[in-house]
Amino acid sequence: MSRPQKHSLTLKGHRTSVSLEPEFWAAFRAYAKRRGQGINECAAEIDAARGDTGLAGAIRLAVLRDLTARIDG
Repeated sequence: MSRPQKHSLTLKGHRTSVSLEPEFWAAFRAYAKRRGQGINECAAEIDAARGDTGLAGAIRLAVLRDLTARIDG
């Protein structure tokens, strides 16, 4: 299993770091691309809707939901 890698993101003009496994980074980049967004814009939308969930977990869940929808769809 891959170890999480920390990457910097900019959300609403503020820098933050998120740790995800390389496979999730690749899937997140593909998710953002399918939505016609950069990863910062996509992460900002996820951040705004995440509630009490941590940002890394919210990104993982968004990627999982997208994958599930594409498999079911």
